[in-house]
Amino acid sequence: MSTIIQSDEVDVLVVGSGAAGSLFAATAAKAGKQVLILEAGPEKKLSDLQSSQIWARKLKWAGSPVEESGNHKIGQNFNSGFGSGGSAVHHYGVWPRLHENDFNTQSQYGIGLDWPIQYDELRPFYDRIQKHIGLSGDAKAERWRPAADDYPMPALPTLNQGNVIAKGFKAKGLHTAPIPYAVNSIPQGNRQSCIFDGWCDAGCPTGALANPLVTTLAEAKLASAKVLNNCLVRRVLLNEAGDKATGVEYQNSNGEIFIQKAQVVVLAAFTVQNARLLWLSQHSKHPQGLGNNHDLLGRYLMTHPAHTIWGVFKEETQPHMGLSGGQLICQDGYANKQAIPESYGSYQWLIANACKPNDLLGIATSRADLFGKKLDRFMQQASKHFGTMVGICDDIPSAENRITLSGKKDSSGLALAKAHHDIDPRVAKLTEHMVKEGLEVFKAAGASESWTGPRAGMHIMGGTIMGKTAKDSVCNKYGQLHDVANVFVAGPGLFPSSGAVNPTYTVTALSLMGAEHMLNSWSQLS
Repeated sequence: MSTIIQSDEVDVLVVGSGAAGSLFAATAAKAGKQVLILEAGPEKKLSDLQSSQIWARKLKWAGSPVEESGNHKIGQNFNSGFGSGGSAVHHYGVWPRLHENDFNTQSQYGIGLDWPIQYDELRPFYDRIQKHIGLSGDAKAERWRPAADDYPMPALPTLNQGNVIAKGFKAKGLHTAPIPYAVNSIPQGNRQSCIFDGWCDAGCPTGALANPLVTTLAEAKLASAKVLNNCLVRRVLLNEAGDKATGVEYQNSNGEIFIQKAQVVVLAAFTVQNARLLWLSQHSKHPQGLGNNHDLLGRYLMTHPAHTIWGVFKEETQPHMGLSGGQLICQDGYANKQAIPESYGSYQWLIANACKPNDLLGIATSRADLFGKKLDRFMQQASKHFGTMVGICDDIPSAENRITLSGKKDSSGLALAKAHHDIDPRVAKLTEHMVKEGLEVFKAAGASESWTGPRAGMHIMGGTIMGKTAKDSVCNKYGQLHDVANVFVAGPGLFPSSGAVNPTYTVTALSLMGAEHMLNSWSQLS
């Protein structure tokens, strides 16, 4: 391999083109900064997306393998993406906000970690993002929703499956509302409205779903940001004093190694890879990696414990229609994280997810115990009468759940990432309560049979958490490394606690806050 020094310095170097990275890039480029995005995966265009499970697999993680351990693994391959737009290309667009009680769990409950900000500080960024990206929902029906501006678009409609399952929630005295979605319910600009074909997991070729290919990544390119695909960043480079980043080292698909100079470096390579990059960026002043002078790098790794409830109903549910994320939401179990004895956490239900006959999250795979004629009889009925919903729980941040480096190396000679995650017994207890409630709801809705699958990890957070000081966190509230101010970290790795909602909306709000702080403090960074 040869080393090529690139003499042209850029203002902002962004690692990763997903929701966080593309928003940082777009914000900086619109402000007149010279921006370069380095994306490890291949280029993807909206026209490349195909509604098939074969294609859906192509959107998932395809980089260096991550060694996983623990009794509740994070699921890197499913939860992460690879290529233009990152994981946000295959995300389902479910965009609830964190609640006020997610930001101060240590102060309020004596469990977990407090954020260095409160909901009120993040609210303006939530409001601005939903107006800019376009969210659909019914604020009045969301009785649990924190104080917020109304949605800019009306809610997506509830279809057969949602109406059938909603009867069970009502019978149990529980409440439902349309899911808040970063999906168009009406045409907006060049993006058409959703056609409810249920292929969100394979991307959205119509542009109805707000993934970076049609939102922030497109905006960044329009503002003259440059994107280089198939470029793997190997480490962040520092000056001799170790107090300022000078750029990054990366390699292209031919194995050639480059030095790219930059005034500011933004790490937005998603949770595990951001931590891995910081571990790999060792320096004489930071011998254990960047952001790790207090042994906090990689700690407090989190994933949402999730359970799926399945059932068969007498009514035709048209399970193939709708959206992968579901049609309705219930957050009746959110307000008090200690409501269930011997447990901890909030939880939510995402109800009436679109299901295809087979493959990931499909109808047939819900009954892996059936074969031959039994499976055929089941599919004959379930293909029209199937119903499903997903329950998502809080996680408790633990210092022992951590991203570190493996002794093994990838084909580029870089140490692999290791991700260890165990579930806290109090959270496991909450999942038991949630599953019991879900099965009761399906029974009340008239399911002739209902069942659940194994607990799985949904979303990946923590590892590069934000906080008030270097002694309690890796980054400050804007995502700046405490140790090196011109290095920003973006994405759900910043979360000190997980909440029990899908993280992408919060990721974008934090990224907007961080990007604007970067611009406002430019004279101190460059």
